[in-house]
Amino acid sequence: MGFTIGGIREMRSGSRRRVRTTECTAVAEYTGLWGWDVVPGARAASGRCSCGDPACAAPGAHPLSFAAPVPAGAGLDDATKAWAEYPGAALMLPVGRAFDVIEVAEAAGLRALVRLERMGLPLGPVCATPTGRARFFVAPGAAAELPQLLYRMGWDDADLDLHCLGPGAHITAPPSDLGGLGPVRWLRPPTLDTAGAPPEARLLLGTLAYICHRTHL
Repeated sequence: MGFTIGGIREMRSGSRRRVRTTECTAVAEYTGLWGWDVVPGARAASGRCSCGDPACAAPGAHPLSFAAPVPAGAGLDDATKAWAEYPGAALMLPVGRAFDVIEVAEAAGLRALVRLERMGLPLGPVCATPTGRARFFVAPGAAAELPQLLYRMGWDDADLDLHCLGPGAHITAPPSDLGGLGPVRWLRPPTLDTAGAPPEARLLLGTLAYICHRTHL
């Protein structure tokens, strides 16, 4: 018999224990090493969301409303105990606490990464989604500051495929699946130096905006 979240069967066969171990280890890494809260999230299969709502607006891409977050600092034992309540859940990270997120198209994000690294600018974690988006982790407060930052840099009138996620948003974390479309993956994994102190948005924004503008032409 498999486990369920909100009524949808999530795991089958002898892989159940391995999947659970992988999930718990990842949760403990995020909470214990990187200092991030982790929230159990819904999964999707055949277009149906494990939250149980047939009219769900974001199948497999939102936190479970009835699940408590695993707080930053939790170790493997605590993570295993907490995740046992929601086996098969996606790992989701709340935005606006330890970091905000600047999101661009993956092609633009990859080009920007190369340029930023060559320029020696500080970089935080960066992940990519199966929907073709790159997400740059930056210091909290970026979402509120973005319009003014773009104005100061002269990009406020440009048609940019660039968005910022802040408080209230959640993102699916690697290695979890996003909406049944495939796993989220790291383009630049977190480190002890970058997880707790991601760069200020202003340090990356000029390059990201320029690359987004050039890619859009």
